[in-house]
Amino acid sequence: MRTAAAIDQGVSYADYLRLEAGGDARHEWLDGVVYAMAGGTLEHSALSASVITLLTLSLRGKPCRVFTSDARVRVRATGLGTYPDASVACGSIEHDADDPDALANPLVLVEVLSDSTEDWDRGGKFAHYRRIPSLRDYVLVGQREPMVEHHFRNADGTWTTRDLGPGDVLRLTGVAAEIAVDEIYRDPMAE
Repeated sequence: MRTAAAIDQGVSYADYLRLEAGGDARHEWLDGVVYAMAGGTLEHSALSASVITLLTLSLRGKPCRVFTSDARVRVRATGLGTYPDASVACGSIEHDADDPDALANPLVLVEVLSDSTEDWDRGGKFAHYRRIPSLRDYVLVGQREPMVEHHFRNADGTWTTRDLGPGDVLRLTGVAAEIAVDEIYRDPMAE
């Protein structure tokens, strides 16, 4: 369940796209309801940048692209339009039929947890993301402590969760990449 307040209801996806094109703020869209996305902290931004950098380095030489939170992802099965903190697609990029600027076939999605979105990211949003056929890895990065929650799709379509901390290595199944948890948190923000 969403905890963020809806800023508009009864909005078509086409109208949502016009809203996104006309402003600097980003919003999520689901079932005709537009939600303002929470502003991030400096720590959130630094962790996102660290993950994106490490993914980019780990995937160098592979036919994959790493995207920042500026890339919209569309869940075709549910209609959700949202902006993960990082996403990875390999091979041909698939766009949503209703949204040529939205990625429809990510292999990896990453969200940096914040107090205001943690429940949504772990619950409702993950339920939507699981409906993306191409998705193999969903990664949640903790802001308060060095903690990574790795959800990965098994060959039979079920999902497994692995909790990682200092000294552990995140092994992404969809893109055959490895990232040390300690590297994500190497340069913490000064207190």
